[in-house]
Amino acid sequence: MATARIDEEQLLARITTDPAIFGGKPIIRGRRLAVEHVLAMLAAGDSPETILQGYPWLEMDDIRACLVYARRLVGRERIEPFLVEPHSEGTT
Repeated sequence: MATARIDEEQLLARITTDPAIFGGKPIIRGRRLAVEHVLAMLAAGDSPETILQGYPWLEMDDIRACLVYARRLVGRERIEPFLVEPHSEGTT
């Protein structure tokens, strides 16, 4: 398991930010390709191979880094239950 953590940390080093690019959103290796764009392409059904063909400088580890980044964000997310009081008649 320790090896996986080191591997993930190495992958996450590929995700950077630059206030001058996309307002500081996470990008890949300082380039003008946002992590969210790669995730959107994957969600739309594009294969990693197709994405790599569209961005010749991109590497498979960059795509993996996007997935690790997203998993870590979701792993920290907590949703608080929202209780709705039943609406009783005669009240507004």
